Amino acid sequence: MKAVINWKLFFILLGLSLFSVICVLPYVLTVQGEVIQATGVPIEAILLVQFVQSIILFSIAIFLGLLFTKKINFHLPLFEAIVHRENSKEVLNRIAGISILFGVVTAISIYVLDVLFTAQGAGISTHQVYAPVWQTLLAAFYGGIAEEVLMRLFLMTFFIWVSMKLFRRDYPPTAGIWISIVLTAVIFGLGHLPITASLTAISPLVVVRAVVLNGVGGVVFGWLFWKKGLESAMIAHFTTDIVLLTLLPLVF
Repeated sequence: MKAVINWKLFFILLGLSLFSVICVLPYVLTVQGEVIQATGVPIEAILLVQFVQSIILFSIAIFLGLLFTKKINFHLPLFEAIVHRENSKEVLNRIAGISILFGVVTAISIYVLDVLFTAQGAGISTHQVYAPVWQTLLAAFYGGIAEEVLMRLFLMTFFIWVSMKLFRRDYPPTAGIWISIVLTAVIFGLGHLPITASLTAISPLVVVRAVVLNGVGGVVFGWLFWKKGLESAMIAHFTTDIVLLTLLPLVF
């Protein structure tokens, strides 16, 4: 009987996602440490519960994401090459350059756009450093892996699958893909509000900032997933976070 999904892909993505969850913990403890301590619950207990929740969340998201990816005929070219023992190095060489380039351009674009929000009085800025460099470097793995699994592999593919049903097509309609990319990008931006709330007061301006700045990245990563595969979106997202949260603040 044919498997519903490729379970080797499932466990590769689950392992990477949980690795990225561990990587982001130092950054979270620095940025949200006071909020966590205010709960009165031991940090160890909170981290254990969070990790168990992550196992459940990512298991569901990856399973459904791979299912929807198959239905809409999207691909994970690098991971698929690894699983099928094909020339993964060739695949990586094909997507690495453009992914890194888009990541750098996206980071610079967000950094420049944020000047406008800073000028309008937003109480948070990408120009500020909120955690040590080593923590932001580690946190980039969470953005590049976990967020792409949740946003692109699961949510975006789900929206595209729904668009196929609405348009009554056997293949993803271009309009449906773009709507899915933008809708996922907006949700991606709103998803950053909890961490933003630990750094500044939430206001309409801060909400708009979160949607616009993260939405820029979300659209780019969604387009790369569509055209180049999930790994391209992951590499671009990782590059964006490294440049935006580590390199640019250090330089300027």
